Amino acid sequence: MKNKFIVTLLFMVCSIGMKGQITFPPDGNKKASVSEYIGITEVKINYSRPGVKGREGQIWGKLVHYGFADLGYGTSKAAPWRAGANENTTIEFSTDVLIQDKILQKGKYAFFIAMGEEKATLVFSKFNNAWGSFYYKEENDALRVEVPVVKVEESVERLKYEFVNQTENSAVISMQWEQIQVPFTVSVNLQKTLVDAFRNEADSGIFYRYWQNLQMAADYCLTNNINLEEALSWADRSINTYFGESNFKTLSTYAGLLQKLNRSKEADSIMQKAIPMGNSQDLATYGLRLNQMDLHNEAFKIFTLNYNQNPDDFYAHLGMVSGHFYMGDKTKALAYCQSAKKATTDKMFLSYIDNLITDIEAGKEIFK
Repeated sequence: MKNKFIVTLLFMVCSIGMKGQITFPPDGNKKASVSEYIGITEVKINYSRPGVKGREGQIWGKLVHYGFADLGYGTSKAAPWRAGANENTTIEFSTDVLIQDKILQKGKYAFFIAMGEEKATLVFSKFNNAWGSFYYKEENDALRVEVPVVKVEESVERLKYEFVNQTENSAVISMQWEQIQVPFTVSVNLQKTLVDAFRNEADSGIFYRYWQNLQMAADYCLTNNINLEEALSWADRSINTYFGESNFKTLSTYAGLLQKLNRSKEADSIMQKAIPMGNSQDLATYGLRLNQMDLHNEAFKIFTLNYNQNPDDFYAHLGMVSGHFYMGDKTKALAYCQSAKKATTDKMFLSYIDNLITDIEAGKEIFK
């Protein structure tokens, strides 16, 4: 035993002087990283995962102090909990976000939590490469937010962060350890972040060489009724620049934007040119967009035209489902669901129609 102790001691002493060190597994606090996209915004959390290790009932208010405290080490006399173990827990946002409806600019932040029994204060610090919170300074705070502490029955052995309750523009991030959760909502202005991305890319090779990207950016603005003047310039470029193309998609998007900007005569003239270029799927898609814009009479005309020109095509029947539904005739909408099923053998399309029938019969909105 004595010899084993001496060998171990010698190894430790020698390793202190080494410039390099061989790879060993991490210590008891496992390192972890989790990330998700909210819209086009990447959110990434890096942290270490301490374990309960039999200390049930000894974590909160004991191992993890409540509030802001003097930890007896470092310079901070009022430090929050490091929200993990070892070096800073960090959280990074690729665009501006809202934390519990409070603005936080894009960037990488040290993440701390001042715990309490019922409520916790989340702290996002601009100084993100410290070890723990021993050198925490309030002057580096970018944001503080108060959130409720949630007590649960099931215990989590190792601390973890999860993304839950996700929508297209928000998610709840939940810190979970032992029988405590600290959830907070991160949300984005999806329309703004997308338009900002389009604007940033508008003069890059992504937009310059491909009319499709210009058209899709313009069409997004049209469908959501935002940024219309700039979108019109993108639509124009999708048609009239060197890589532009005059086709149903580019012309119909351009016409739709002109219509939104009260230039109806120009819009009608362009659509007269565009409609003969459209295939059945193009016309059905265009009609669906008109319905989404609450232009139901105009949509019904397009669907009827498409059906008369392409009576055996699946998309023509699908358009008539949408057309009659939004004109208030659900009986005919259901009848065209059945005729659409006869116009295809594709299992995915058949399943989609069955779901439409279920939604119509349940009184739900469709094609949203």
